[in-house]
Amino acid sequence: MGYQKREDLNVVSERAILVALTLLGERISLDERFAELSALTESAGGQIVGHLTQKRRLPRGRTFVGKGKLDELRDLAESTDASVIIFDHDLTPAQIQNIEEATERKIIDRSELILDIFSSRASTVEARLQVEIAQLEYTYPRLRAMWDHLGQVTGGAPVGIGTRGPGEQQLEIDRRLVQRRLKQLRRDLEAMQQRSVREVAKRNIDHVTVGLVGYTNAGKSTIFNTLTSGGAWAHDQLFATLSTRIERWELGGGVGAMLSDTVGFVRKLPHHLVASFRSTLEETVNCQLLLIVVDAADLSAAHQLQTVERTLDDIGATEQPRILILNKIDKVKELSDRLVLTSLYPEAIQLSATTQEGIDALESEVRGFVVGPICEVALSIDTSAGKAVDFIEKRTEVLGRDWDRTRSLYRVKIGERQVHQLLSHGGGLLINDLKPADAIEKLWPSVEDQDASCLVPLHRLHTLTDERNEPS
Repeated sequence: MGYQKREDLNVVSERAILVALTLLGERISLDERFAELSALTESAGGQIVGHLTQKRRLPRGRTFVGKGKLDELRDLAESTDASVIIFDHDLTPAQIQNIEEATERKIIDRSELILDIFSSRASTVEARLQVEIAQLEYTYPRLRAMWDHLGQVTGGAPVGIGTRGPGEQQLEIDRRLVQRRLKQLRRDLEAMQQRSVREVAKRNIDHVTVGLVGYTNAGKSTIFNTLTSGGAWAHDQLFATLSTRIERWELGGGVGAMLSDTVGFVRKLPHHLVASFRSTLEETVNCQLLLIVVDAADLSAAHQLQTVERTLDDIGATEQPRILILNKIDKVKELSDRLVLTSLYPEAIQLSATTQEGIDALESEVRGFVVGPICEVALSIDTSAGKAVDFIEKRTEVLGRDWDRTRSLYRVKIGERQVHQLLSHGGGLLINDLKPADAIEKLWPSVEDQDASCLVPLHRLHTLTDERNEPS
């Protein structure tokens, strides 16, 4: 039977067999792995017609699965008329080639499947650049196994400028073209990233920034649309969001924050993809507060939380305070299950973006963070500082006003973080007739003394995850 060429990696409408090995030391169950691999395959448009698993201490060098399992896999593919076999592992080029020869089917590993999904979902110029870079970096070391046109190029063939002419293998030409394309894509992406860095820096001066992060399909985009004017595409499938979307989140009393909806994380996210999407993930690194969204109804919630933590560590988002959100709580029907979640994650906010449960609690918590500890103080500022005066009038609780020839005088209730925002507008601010730095040190408590019941310290978040994973 002839099988499809590897040049065609689209899995849309193809009949697929899923393969996963249980290797020594792995803690995640096969049910969880197949559930996620199935969701990935369906997100790519594939139709699942079979599963195959094997327990091994280590994968077999030549074909990853054992010889007997390879025969079983070939028979299963023939009986189900499958055209593609998808592994929940990363395979070497040689393993892909050997399995394809044995089964006469197209073989796709986990990284390749995720790259295929990202490619189909990329809608912005930046996302398409990032995906193409990741695909080329993945493809480059696999060219020998992926192409079968490795014959010698004869003299006079139209191989183009920059090749060594007659006698060069097609493989070497392909590699040279890939390197040339990568260089151009990185140059284009770098220009976009520099603009993004400037925009992020300016936004952090003018606003408090809050980032929604979490496992893919945890419900981040639905929460984003509930809290803001919306516009994010929310769909029940993996990697529905590939581009960061930012909107103002009104928290009441003139207080607001800039909320960003970011690309979701997933177990074993291809490192090429993490690298090429670093500029998108920079939004997360530079946010001043992170809202970690977990699907409370998912049996793999604890493992997904671990993946999110590891990814945040990898991209350097380790310093910001975090609020843990147990989303889709309306889908947790049993009271006993809710009590278990409450005991394991006491600091978490239980929320449903669908029923609005927990939204008020989340907004109150974030508003407290955005404002900071509140003090009643006297402010004096240049009347000509229009932006600063507007900030005081609209974003603080004004108790009294007065003016002299050049200064506006206020009695207000204002939070510490609001003071820092106010300083960015200039105007020669004085607080209780003190310079701002002296007033902040004297009037506001340290961060350690602040009451932040839902802000989860990083070390505590790790402890919670460990507790969730302890055997019962």
